[in-house]
Amino acid sequence: MKCPYCENDDSKVIDSRHTEDGHAIRRRRECEACGRRFTTYEKVEEMILMVIKRDGRREAFDRNKLLNGIIRACEKRPVSLAEMEKIVEEIERGLNNMMEKEVESTFIGELVMERLKEVDEVAYVRFASVYRQFTDINTFVSEIEKLLTNKKKTD
Repeated sequence: MKCPYCENDDSKVIDSRHTEDGHAIRRRRECEACGRRFTTYEKVEEMILMVIKRDGRREAFDRNKLLNGIIRACEKRPVSLAEMEKIVEEIERGLNNMMEKEVESTFIGELVMERLKEVDEVAYVRFASVYRQFTDINTFVSEIEKLLTNKKKTD
């Protein structure tokens, strides 16, 4: 790390601590040449994940938008906010671990439905009805029949 005072390239780390939010490391350094101390911050460079919408538009991934959709699906259901936030966190972590710069919105929707099916079947059907754009009662009944068939197989 280059000293901001004398521009020498050699410095030693005296102290390292995580910042309050835990997303960066604060380091106190001492220049080997002039002996002056200075502080640096080290943080992970976050990659912006772009979501490809059904109509081809691209927009930045927004975890709040995802959480709001899950909250709407789980409204008046016995699913805690902590559980909903955990779903969003797991999906976001999984997307980041894929190391892709762009991901289809349909892929994210499938991940949400997969997790909601495990947590609350009513919330799953609510989310699926909006996500899959159910146009009539037959598609709604078809989705419920699939859910019942899968449930019988696991019992």
